[in-house]
Amino acid sequence: MPSYKLSIFGLDPDRTSVGCGRDMRISPKHAREICSAIRGRTLEEAKSFLEEVEEKERSVPFKKHRKTVGHRKDLEKWVIGRYPVKAAYHIRRVLENAENNSVFKGLDTAKLRVIHAAAMRGTKIKRVMPRAFGRSSPKVKTLTHVEIVLEED
Repeated sequence: MPSYKLSIFGLDPDRTSVGCGRDMRISPKHAREICSAIRGRTLEEAKSFLEEVEEKERSVPFKKHRKTVGHRKDLEKWVIGRYPVKAAYHIRRVLENAENNSVFKGLDTAKLRVIHAAAMRGTKIKRVMPRAFGRSSPKVKTLTHVEIVLEED
């Protein structure tokens, strides 16, 4: 098994809990935008936000990867957004994992806040797609790593 390190350091182990998802089959761009949307929110706000994204009631603002992305009425300060349902589901599972780790440590879940949420590109799954006249084209799927750190206020 490979050993992974967090991209954040200097955490107090008595007040923080960590949830990680490695090599998830979601878009790294969607995961990055969702992580930037939930960073700084409380645990309950982040969970309800991700559930609303899954039900397509609320959109995620796309601030970096926004080329040819449509506008949404529900967004106020930033009007460009999408509904990345699959990525929201997987990131919600990582968030619940971090919550369960905090319950195991004995932290108060009502006072938890997301202080760190990061998505990074993982390994690539390389395949080929057969084409006409005996040729082939590459078909590459990029996996995603997600880290979420909760801290008790």
